[in-house]
Amino acid sequence: MAESLYRHIGTAFRQTQGPEGATLRHERLLTWRRETTVTRLERPTRLDRARALGYRAKGGYVLVRVRVRRGGQGKRAIIAGRRPKRKGILRMTLAKSLQRIAEERAQKHYPNLEVLNSYWVGEDGKQKFFEIVLVDPTHPEILADPKIAWIAAPSQKGRVYRGLTRAGRDSRGLRWKGKGAERMRPSRARNRRPFRRTQTKVIP
Repeated sequence: MAESLYRHIGTAFRQTQGPEGATLRHERLLTWRRETTVTRLERPTRLDRARALGYRAKGGYVLVRVRVRRGGQGKRAIIAGRRPKRKGILRMTLAKSLQRIAEERAQKHYPNLEVLNSYWVGEDGKQKFFEIVLVDPTHPEILADPKIAWIAAPSQKGRVYRGLTRAGRDSRGLRWKGKGAERMRPSRARNRRPFRRTQTKVIP
């Protein structure tokens, strides 16, 4: 059975992550490091992934590459006396993923657009690179397309800040179902609150 064009594109990108693609990968990262934090692109690096996430090569779609630093929330050591576990240095990791942070930075850079989705394109020892697909909700071609016109609804305003993208749903735990995911819904923050209302007993 013949493979599709997008299958070949995906295979070619995966080959760049191996030893045979080290030269191309090195040249890409050298170029990306010299660019600004948010760089607008003419075409996606991974066309198959961009298309799967909703990107179309027509008016109203904007593609940017965002650079985010890697690692946790490393903090300076406290000189005053404390127990190690009270210093607040280790295990200070964000609840948000770096991909979600990249989406929010792209949204701040383009406040008149809405983030549709994003995907990973590369990383080195210090930084990660993501490509973000943004949509103009007021563009005539977007409003005329029933497949994407939903993004112009008022409920989609600032959708990236409310965890409505793919990376946001991951952070909210909405991709897990069944046993072991009981405390994911309605949200992790809600499940961290003390259940005083359910623990109190009303005596008639």
